Amino acid sequence: METKIITEKQDLTYLRWSHIRSSSGTTGTFLKSESIIDGAKRYYKLSNFDIINGVVGHECVNELIVDRLLTVLGIDHIHYQLINADIEINGKNYNTYLCVSEDYKTPGESKTSLDNYYTANSDPGESPYDFCERQGWQDYVDKMIAVDYIILNRDRHGANIEVLRNARAHTLRLSPLFDHGLSLLYSCLTDKDAEAFNIMEDKRCQNFIGGYSCYENLSLIKNKKSLFPNTLKASDKGIIMKDIDHILSPVFTDKIWDMIYARWQQVGGTL
Repeated sequence: METKIITEKQDLTYLRWSHIRSSSGTTGTFLKSESIIDGAKRYYKLSNFDIINGVVGHECVNELIVDRLLTVLGIDHIHYQLINADIEINGKNYNTYLCVSEDYKTPGESKTSLDNYYTANSDPGESPYDFCERQGWQDYVDKMIAVDYIILNRDRHGANIEVLRNARAHTLRLSPLFDHGLSLLYSCLTDKDAEAFNIMEDKRCQNFIGGYSCYENLSLIKNKKSLFPNTLKASDKGIIMKDIDHILSPVFTDKIWDMIYARWQQVGGTL
């Protein structure tokens, strides 16, 4: 799927949404839907939804921003499209930006969460990081930990990392990185919130690999010399934040970029 923003309003009122409670302790509900278009399965997500106020969050915008960031850095990940859409929930119509991605499994692959796979296959006392290293996934995990620090991902639980297996072809791999909505300034709902947000604060995060601190998890990284194929430059703001100012205020767009670039620079200095 090509990463892009579709600003022309689309009629997606035919989609039916299921309620997924936030796993990070935030209020509200995250809604998901699916469709099959030309034989390809598509997954739709809404930002934080409130039954009274409608869509109040901007997690879907974060997905596109992080998608672009990982493309610049050369990290394997799921691509998203951000779509201006009319939707229907419980008989009421809303207009919002939602994100959509395509199925990343290849034919013949099945998936399971990393935490379930770890529980079934780890040695006694083996940490999730050491287990992944034994499986040959250390490079993946090192990059993921660094990325999660840069974007302050609050929600890298064990189901947000998937193991893909093809029994017939005897292949086993981790999925491309996905699900980065609960990151950056997702907890800020107003410009005042964004202005007050400390971009370097080490907020409590839910991580399957490591602990509750994205900063402290950097110490787990063993391969510190080749984390990213590419570097991040100040001029990349134009790529990563392109057209986001049509959706979020300048206060948000500037603060989000400042956060990404400052934390990227600290990761470089730390590692």
